Amino acid sequence: MRILIFIISLFISIAGFSQQKTDTIKITQSYGLRVGVDIMKPAVSFLDSDKKGFELTGDVRFLRNYYAAVELGFEDVISTEDYMKFTTKGSFIKIGVNYNAYQNWVGMTNEIYFGGRYGFSFFSQTLNSYTPNAKGTYFEGEFLEPNTEFKDLSAHWLEFVIGMKVETFKNLYLGTKISIKKIVSTKEPDNFKNLYIPGFNRVFLNDMGIGFNYSISYLIPIVKKTK
Repeated sequence: MRILIFIISLFISIAGFSQQKTDTIKITQSYGLRVGVDIMKPAVSFLDSDKKGFELTGDVRFLRNYYAAVELGFEDVISTEDYMKFTTKGSFIKIGVNYNAYQNWVGMTNEIYFGGRYGFSFFSQTLNSYTPNAKGTYFEGEFLEPNTEFKDLSAHWLEFVIGMKVETFKNLYLGTKISIKKIVSTKEPDNFKNLYIPGFNRVFLNDMGIGFNYSISYLIPIVKKTK
């Protein structure tokens, strides 16, 4: 009986000690500004000399699963359509919020997110060449000189985005994102339509658009919290 009591007491002591050690395990998480770059635009620029551009990204967590996000950049793109060739050049900025729907393990900061953006672009269009008076084109009216430049153009749009970010090394993330876009308002020149908008990409039917990118980003730790 004494041996049994001793063994039970020993197990209780070990369990209590183990619980105490478990309670003292601390996990440190970094909170801060995550900055990155869209690696898809430089790759496209390398393969296609008609497309040049860059895009910087940034986000910061302000609630447990919510991130404020911003994207800004510049594009210089030559587009060729059935009856015309034109150059679009300008800058853009997009701001919005992401919600992380991924349930991380303790210490992980991966993301599977969805969110929204408001986008704005300020740009110019240059009509390099076109076929005038072609049925179904934008040039059935007044004749336009080749190399005509239209300045001070702008566009506003909304985006729905869904994407993911994975921490590959400490504080270094690879990400991918797809976005569905809808123009809210746009300033266009007379007798010419904005068929490509920096940050929005190609404008399709009903002023809709789609975007896709890959990114690499780094988390700059500002605050470290211990749990």
